[in-house]
Amino acid sequence: MAEASATSAPTSRTARGGVAASNARRGAGLLVALAVLVVAVLASIAVGSRQIPVPVVLDALFSYDPSVDDHVVVWQLRVPRTVVGLAVGLALGAAGALVQALTRNPLAEPGLLGVNAGAAFAVALGVAVFGVTRVEASVWFAFGGALAVTVAVYLIGSTGRGGADPVRLVLAGVALGAVLQGVTTGLVLLDPRAFDQLRAWNAGSLVGRDLDLLLGVLPYLAVGVVVALLAARPLDAIALGEDLAAAVGAPVAVTRVGVVLAVTLLAGGATALAGPISFVGLMVPHVARWVVGPDQRWILAYVLVLAPVLLLGSDVLGRVLMSPGEVPVGIVTAFVGAPVLVLLVRRHRASGL
Repeated sequence: MAEASATSAPTSRTARGGVAASNARRGAGLLVALAVLVVAVLASIAVGSRQIPVPVVLDALFSYDPSVDDHVVVWQLRVPRTVVGLAVGLALGAAGALVQALTRNPLAEPGLLGVNAGAAFAVALGVAVFGVTRVEASVWFAFGGALAVTVAVYLIGSTGRGGADPVRLVLAGVALGAVLQGVTTGLVLLDPRAFDQLRAWNAGSLVGRDLDLLLGVLPYLAVGVVVALLAARPLDAIALGEDLAAAVGAPVAVTRVGVVLAVTLLAGGATALAGPISFVGLMVPHVARWVVGPDQRWILAYVLVLAPVLLLGSDVLGRVLMSPGEVPVGIVTAFVGAPVLVLLVRRHRASGL
């Protein structure tokens, strides 16, 4: 017995030391990611049809002078666009990580729950039926449509024995999304105004999104992030299987409801602000999982930093590619994300859950 105790004590200390070293590496990586995010923010403010040197950007941020044209451009155009990009990227990344963890499917993304289809349908309905033309109004139609459809998906996926489960939720989301996409296409073809409005919105863009729009949606995004962080630990247990998770005391049903709520708020709010932007919620969780492993707490921490980096970097790239014009950020993320995702999923550790 004494020998067994003596043997187990060093083993336990070694395990704790390994975990501490692993967490230290993850923390160092997160600091590097934060530094990259600062660079992306500065680039987003400095780069555009009017190039502004970084020293001038810093001077405008900390010593604003309304008589200097570059300072006015920074605060009235670039800063609002950058802040909206931060919020949208963060929300899409977190929503993607939650959907992949809930469904235990590394190729899942928020659109599987009908978020994009519901938002597009509501925008088309607002334009065709209610004559909505202003971005401020279409944002709330998009958010309301995303919320209503996700609730409907959850109710449909909850019917039958055992309540909601990931497979039924995904099937309900895909089916309802397909129906709404068909109806949206009909509305768009019948109404030229809806066609023009949806064409711009479907591309996904940060142009013309100001802080007033963000402030309206921000409380919902904040609630979504808080729920996501609270759900991280139970999701680790659910990844081992729902029966085992229930056996160790994880609140499986509550976690499932919380994740669907968080995804609705995060993806719905982001889609309402910037339109449907693909690959951010699909690709960034893969990168985070490749770096930190399957721990959802670390995955979420990395995603909340890396997703805004990807979105802001894509937005800057879109401005450079066709200067003085620009490519919508939703198109750039698709071009950037597709080849990177192909490389990532070929790595077993990156694609496995």
